[in-house]
Amino acid sequence: MIELALIAILLALAFTFTNGFQDASSIAATFIASRSATPKMGIILVAVMSFFGAIGGGSAVTFTLTGLLEISSAAQIVVVLLVAMVTATSWNLITWKFGLPSSSSHSLIGGLIGAGIAAAGIGSVFWGVDELFGPAHELAGFIKIIFFFVLSVIIGFVGSFLMHKCMMLLLRNAERTINRKIIALNWCAAAVMAFSNAANDTQKQLGIIALVLFSAGMSAVADVPLWARFACAVLIALGTLSGGWRIMNTLGRRIFRIDPIHSFDSQFFSAASVAMSTAAGAPVSSTQVITMSVLGVGAAENPRKVKWDVGKHILIAMAVTIPVTMLISGILYLVFSPVMGV
Repeated sequence: MIELALIAILLALAFTFTNGFQDASSIAATFIASRSATPKMGIILVAVMSFFGAIGGGSAVTFTLTGLLEISSAAQIVVVLLVAMVTATSWNLITWKFGLPSSSSHSLIGGLIGAGIAAAGIGSVFWGVDELFGPAHELAGFIKIIFFFVLSVIIGFVGSFLMHKCMMLLLRNAERTINRKIIALNWCAAAVMAFSNAANDTQKQLGIIALVLFSAGMSAVADVPLWARFACAVLIALGTLSGGWRIMNTLGRRIFRIDPIHSFDSQFFSAASVAMSTAAGAPVSSTQVITMSVLGVGAAENPRKVKWDVGKHILIAMAVTIPVTMLISGILYLVFSPVMGV
């Protein structure tokens, strides 16, 4: 049990590193592509703010994630978490290989649900149906995650579309020197977005680590130790510095040509959307929010200049992430659980 728990924790830390070049690189994409910063300075800014976001991110998302599964067997929980981490990390690497800005958050959620169902049936997942249709009508469990996923990408697209339309109207007679002020604002927006992203993202891995420690009897309560928070902060920053250039190229150059004003409008509503979800304790995908905001700004600027085929492929990757990772993790659990003596 202890050995499996340690492997699961190491995988959670490795997953945090892949989050750096999967999710955090998406933040730097428009910032750098708009020529608001050099690649080196842009990556350093995002890495530093990601570190501080992970340290000060709170625990609301962690509590949502740790309550997603209801499995009584400690041994089963550890194996489920181990399989989920293998699935999510593999999905991160595969989508990174093809330059697709997929969601590491939803690959992890899909991995947890698939392995959980394989281990203890559909009833082992906290779907949140009774809470939604009960007297309180509150969002909880899987329904809460899906709700904020849909809401965050809608806000990202519609908000960025409307904001860019307003900015086009306000700046229609502005001189080119206005770009200097917009670039300065871009630095602020990218910093806030990087902080918000890390605050949301690292809580998922921290939730996994807390569950593993508790289930393996290595901790008296399912709480996040300080060393784990610090380790995740360092790893997401290092992952960002290692570069997710394939994904940056997709978001920054392949959808449409991005100028400083496009980057600011995209980052502003992306940060607002992710911060809202983090406060609500919902694990959302900053990658998907940013992708939709880039499409929203492009549609506001000139729909004919947007490469919608690229956007279509990204949307397909978004839609299939949870079901595909559910299937993969379910199969992996059934294959490896007998080997691990569960």
